[in-house]
Amino acid sequence: MKEYRVAVLGATGAVGREMMKILEERKFPISSLVPLASARSAGKTLSFRGEQVEIQEATSKAFSGCDIVLGAAENDVALELLPHAAAAGAVVVDNSSAYRLDPAVPLVVPEINPQDIAWHKGIIANPNCTTIITLMAVSGIHRISPITRIIASTYQAVSGAGVAGMRELEEQVEALSRGEAVSCSAFPYQIAFNLIPQIGSFNEQGYSSEEMKLQNEGRKILHNDAMKVTCTCVRVPVVRSHSVSVSIETERPVSLEQARAAVAAAPGCRLVDDPQNRLYPMPLDTSDQDLVYVGRIRADLASETGGLALWCCGDQIRKGAATNAVQIAELVIGK
Repeated sequence: MKEYRVAVLGATGAVGREMMKILEERKFPISSLVPLASARSAGKTLSFRGEQVEIQEATSKAFSGCDIVLGAAENDVALELLPHAAAAGAVVVDNSSAYRLDPAVPLVVPEINPQDIAWHKGIIANPNCTTIITLMAVSGIHRISPITRIIASTYQAVSGAGVAGMRELEEQVEALSRGEAVSCSAFPYQIAFNLIPQIGSFNEQGYSSEEMKLQNEGRKILHNDAMKVTCTCVRVPVVRSHSVSVSIETERPVSLEQARAAVAAAPGCRLVDDPQNRLYPMPLDTSDQDLVYVGRIRADLASETGGLALWCCGDQIRKGAATNAVQIAELVIGK
């Protein structure tokens, strides 16, 4: 089997480290790994396949000889450096939002629209974590009858804000248990024992940037510019795994039996839907694995067209980010 030189841009962050972990788990055919990070991390090492690999400084020259580049850096870094990676001949899979809505860049969830990879020009975008989890949950139903409307409320774990978010929740819980005041830096307010109904900045319509991603990215992934979406995103004091309450309407009514069968058969999904026996998706059950759990499937009593409501959970660091990117890379090499 051919092996590939793979770089991870932003290798020291939560998603970058998870990408390395998943490359190892999935036995991606790698001849050499190139962890890239800022100058302050250069020279340090990260563990990969039982060995210590030296971190290199992320510069425009760092991609020479690379076949695949996985991007796990912020938008500004992605915009500055990843075109150099593509120009050097690498195929880039980028997890930032920098290229997601670029009409020349495919936006891909492998279980939903793998065919879009065929028209890439060197860069492929990885969707937002909540977009991935939500669309994975409804993808089986969408195959029966195209979705025309989504109403969603998200319950997003602190790990969506990276290592700093997880650390802040832990430190605040410990401080409160000692009767001490908390400090806030990763989030604008105390997140321990609280909910914050803002993720990203607000537009003139009152929607946050995170909320608009489900509409804009969902339309591109499902090839449906007419799909209507309204979303409310909330940060919750959960360490890992995002949850989403979803109501959908489809072109033609889909029965509960059809919906449950479609979810059960959908690649990457697990039906957990027995509320009478208290079986439903929860963040603790879906963390540190790649399946999106779907349950609480029921009729939407407010819908006049036979809509459905459901609840889903998925690990946003893995399937919502790192695993999805590695799966795209696997499609690129034809594994």
